[in-house]
Amino acid sequence: MSYTPPTSEQRFVLQHVVGISELIEDIDLIDAVIEGAAAFAVGHYAALDRIGDTVGARWDDGAVTMPAGFREAYAAFVDGGWGGIGVPTEHGGQGLPYALATVLMEDLGSANMGFSLINMLTPGAIEALISHGSPDLQSFYLPKLVSGEWNGTMNLTEPQAGSDVGALRTTATPAGDGSWRIKGSKVFITFGEHDLTDNIVHLVLARTPGAPAGPKGISLFLVPKFRPGETGAPGVFNDVRCTGIEQKLGIHASPTCTLSFGDADDCHGWLIGEENEGMRCMFTMMNNARLNVGLQGVEVAEAASQRASRYAQERVQFGKAIIEQPDVRRMVLRMRALTQAARALVYFAAGCADRAHRGDTRAAARLDLLTPLAKAWGTDIGCEVASLGVQVHGGMGFVEEAGAAQHYRDIRIGPIYEGTNGIQAADLVNRKLDLNGGETLRGLLAEMRSECAGETALAALIEAVEATANELMAVSREDRLAGSYPFLTMLSVAVAGWLMLRQMNAAAKLDASDFASLKRASARFFLDQVVPEALGLKAAATAGAVLLTQISTRALAA
Repeated sequence: MSYTPPTSEQRFVLQHVVGISELIEDIDLIDAVIEGAAAFAVGHYAALDRIGDTVGARWDDGAVTMPAGFREAYAAFVDGGWGGIGVPTEHGGQGLPYALATVLMEDLGSANMGFSLINMLTPGAIEALISHGSPDLQSFYLPKLVSGEWNGTMNLTEPQAGSDVGALRTTATPAGDGSWRIKGSKVFITFGEHDLTDNIVHLVLARTPGAPAGPKGISLFLVPKFRPGETGAPGVFNDVRCTGIEQKLGIHASPTCTLSFGDADDCHGWLIGEENEGMRCMFTMMNNARLNVGLQGVEVAEAASQRASRYAQERVQFGKAIIEQPDVRRMVLRMRALTQAARALVYFAAGCADRAHRGDTRAAARLDLLTPLAKAWGTDIGCEVASLGVQVHGGMGFVEEAGAAQHYRDIRIGPIYEGTNGIQAADLVNRKLDLNGGETLRGLLAEMRSECAGETALAALIEAVEATANELMAVSREDRLAGSYPFLTMLSVAVAGWLMLRQMNAAAKLDASDFASLKRASARFFLDQVVPEALGLKAAATAGAVLLTQISTRALAA
């Protein structure tokens, strides 16, 4: 399938949801980035999507080899300067809004989600270094990370320490020269080994001698594959070994590695931030990654929607294209509406990130609130839209040849990694509802309420969200957690509905183009059919934990 970047849609969302003109005044530069990112993604990443899925990354005796064409495509990414779009100029970047970098990431991921994972974590590593790294670490590593010559990885998970990060066993002991000797292993490390760059920069969580138990005793270290020499070029091998890669359901173009540190007791790392402050430092990287994972839902949903729409127009049954059948048309329009709504939510969060970086404390609080929504609901939407895409294809959707199945296989990891969606929901009800004494949520709902005149279902959902939030804050932790996931969906749909209404009103002033017609129809579908569905989740959100706990674990497993 030929992927067509939705440049008109991206430009429209940047204007009417993000408010991009408040962040950068040069409209020509905005257009140049949007069009340039689209051309790059189509020209370099899209053509490698199929080989990335069918051949994938290969491991042999510690080395990972990418399929033919990947090295050249990644070199073009570096040569084009794409890695520095959202990085401040003082650190070698272009100083453009994060929202514009979001456009680039969307295009790369829609063109080739598995491959784009090498681009996803490096921005978070850059942000962690900028926020917490020493001047020496910044001067040695930021130039190569910003250019993309080296990529960054996130090393949290161990076999016994997945979501329970506090159970990790990797250790760091002082080496006597300012560095620390790292020893342990990590699993599920995205692009932890490959042949696309000449060095890899691992951000590794480890426990120092005498550190407190649990998350409070974790520190963050920068651990390169090769220790740079005085000139900054890769030098001595740093005893970081890839012992294998996972055979996965999807994202085959992304090597998911098991890494062993310090087998020969010669793996050195450098502390980022303060000792025992590793989780705080790593959350800088994780929150960046969570927005990008939510964006992956949009990326796959866009690709799946394009594929399904084109197939429905070409596939003839009963004498006419199946797109003329009401149920197929319903599925295709639902795919479009959900994709646009998820994009609006994630881009809105990106705009809050830009404002937060400029010192806007209100935007920073909103970003904290929106991050679990963007990550969880964005990936849920990606899964639903990809599944609908298979359905539109009928029997051919279940056949790999058609390509629809790959979208579902690729995005199914989205609700799992970077903190499962259940953990995002728990974070929302345990930490985010009470931000600023609850004012962050109340202020957002008040703004939404002020713009929803005439939209009965949306107004009712906003009221239901506020009432449910108040109820959840008044009950036990177990009852709150039991309703956390349906509540997250309610709030996500309410915010997305508000942003879709804003777009529908803006599109009402446009001409009768296909773009404007689809925008109005998608928004109307979302407001009339998706928003009422979320209203029905209030019962689940407020049911409490009694039904979940009254049955024994033994009986539940029978």
